[in-house]
Amino acid sequence: MVPLTDRPSTGRLEMAFEGQVVFAAYRRRPACLVIDYVEAPTALRGTGAAGDFMEALAAKVRADGDQILPLCGYAAAWLQRHPEHRDLIAKV
Repeated sequence: MVPLTDRPSTGRLEMAFEGQVVFAAYRRRPACLVIDYVEAPTALRGTGAAGDFMEALAAKVRADGDQILPLCGYAAAWLQRHPEHRDLIAKV
């Protein structure tokens, strides 16, 4: 799997797929990654690229010992569909 690239200057986590980029716009809080939105190019929609991206994002957050506050509807729904990652959802 292609690794995530963190671009703190733009507040984006990115992952390349087939020459295009899936990304999450984020903000950091103490021990929490706030996901404002996740976006995949139109050509990648329905290919599983955004799901692969979320899997990598969840692995990074877990490795960092953080949690996720998913403001993005896609990110929130993805986390709910994957019970193995529900423990990463920040309790607000």
